[in-house]
This record gives sequence, structure tokens and C-alpha cells, in this order.
Amino acid sequence: MSETGKRAIMKLLVYGAGVLGSQFAVRMHEAGHDVALLARGERLASLRERGVRLAEENSAVIRGVPVPVVERPADGYDLTTVFVRAHQVDPVLDSLAGVDGDVLFLHNWAAGAGPLGEVIGPERVLLGYPVAAGTMDGDVVRYRRANFVTRRVSMPIGEPDGRATPRLERIVQAFRAAGLNAKAEPRMDAWLKTHAAFEVPLGLAVQAAGGPSALAGDPRAVRRMLGHIRDNLGAQPTPAVPSAFAMLQKLPEGLLVPMLRRFLRSSAVESSALNNASPATRAELDRLADQLSALASAR
Repeated sequence: MSETGKRAIMKLLVYGAGVLGSQFAVRMHEAGHDVALLARGERLASLRERGVRLAEENSAVIRGVPVPVVERPADGYDLTTVFVRAHQVDPVLDSLAGVDGDVLFLHNWAAGAGPLGEVIGPERVLLGYPVAAGTMDGDVVRYRRANFVTRRVSMPIGEPDGRATPRLERIVQAFRAAGLNAKAEPRMDAWLKTHAAFEVPLGLAVQAAGGPSALAGDPRAVRRMLGHIRDNLGAQPTPAVPSAFAMLQKLPEGLLVPMLRRFLRSSAVESSALNNASPATRAELDRLADQLSALASAR
């Protein structure tokens, strides 16, 4: 990283120009970092012509931000941040294997750092999760004001082995200086496994019901979903992280089912990727389910 006064300027490649990657790239670009957003096909052409186009949920006001774009990874970046779905990771790894620099994987992933490090080198891998939401409306990224990247909820980032390293500290500081509510998470691998244990049954149940509101209206389906969540959490190799998820195993069903039904009716779920019946959403859930099954079999 170069230094400008007291502020470190990061040379950053953002791999994935969807909802989350685009929001993140804009935030870091506007904070003065040297950002390139990797895209392909129609998305690449749109970004080159019009920049990243952003709008609040239902606003007619669209803001264009001219973030530089590239077609492929290259050497020389301080950090590559990967914003793709779990089932899209393999070709990303192949494309990153021949270039240098640290790589922060910011997506659902329950298989641990091992499969990532086997391809690009274990010393390059960091894990995290982008706590944000939004939708694509054509080439416009629509976001909720409270959730533009991360304002209220922290973005956890960590070393696979939980160490507090200088590079982790530098990344967290750079993100926070750009307005991102990032934090170092010493149990990041367990955090991701816990999240998948919860999200896979939730996502599959939402898809089967035809949406979160429909699922909320079916208490029996919510009870079945809770049973699958409990099975997943019980099969985890480590305790739940955050520890609040352990309450899903301890509290009585009669209390949890109404809580989950209220959660399913919340605006957070309505605007999340869970309320998306696309083949890509199902493919990601299936990849995560396979990873969870492998964890359970290995115990």
C-alpha cells in the first residue's frame, strides 16, 4: 500500500460486479483507493459505458460512479476481494492461481479455507462475509439506505487460523476509514459454517414455500425448517459463532417458531438474496448443503 499523509491507499481488485461487489467498489473508490472492478460480458460493457449505477430502493434518482473496470485478474494488487456465490468459486480460484497478492473471500462458504488455499496458496487466503443487501434492476444496483454495504451490522473478516495479523489489521482499518463497519473476527471459519447451517434450511424452505411471507404463513413448514437448522448446528465441528445462534438449539420450539415467522416477514428478509427464486440462488444453496453434509460426515 502507498501512503498519502497518514492514510494508506490500497490497490484493490474487486472480483464480482454484482450487487455487493458494485457497492463495495464504489465505497472504496470514493474513499480514494485505487480500485478496479472485474466484470465480463454485458456487465463489463455497461460498466465501461455508464459506470456503476446506484439508486435507493424505489428512487428514480440514479447516480453513476466511474469505477475503473477490468476483464481479468493481474499481478500488483494489494488485495483481491471476491464477491461471488459459493457455486461460482472454482473458476475464480483458477483465474487467481497465477497472480500474486492476498485474497479476501467475501461470500457464503462452509468448506473452510483448505480448498481455497490448495489452489491459490494457503498464505494468501482471508475469509469474510459481506453484510449488505440490494437488488439488480437492469444495470442499476438498488440498495437500502441503512444497508449501503455495511453501516449498522459489522462486516466480519478474519484469518483462517484466527490470528490477529498485521495484514488483517491493515485491511480492517482501510475498510473502516472508507466508512465500512468492518471488524476482525478471530473465529471466521466457524462464523461461516454457522451462517450456512442457518441459511441453507432457511433458503430451501423459502424456495419451497414460494417466498418468505408464504413460509411465514405456514407454521408447520417453519417447524420443519427449525428442525433442519438444529440438525445442522448439532453437526458443526465447533460451537456456533456468533454464540446467539446456539439459542436455536436451546430455546423451546413454541418460542422460536413465532420468532422465526416474524423474522420471515421482516424487510431484511424481503430485500435479501433469500427472496430470490433464481437458479443461481438454488445452485448456491445446493453447494453449501453439500459442504455441510461433508462436515457432518467427517465428524
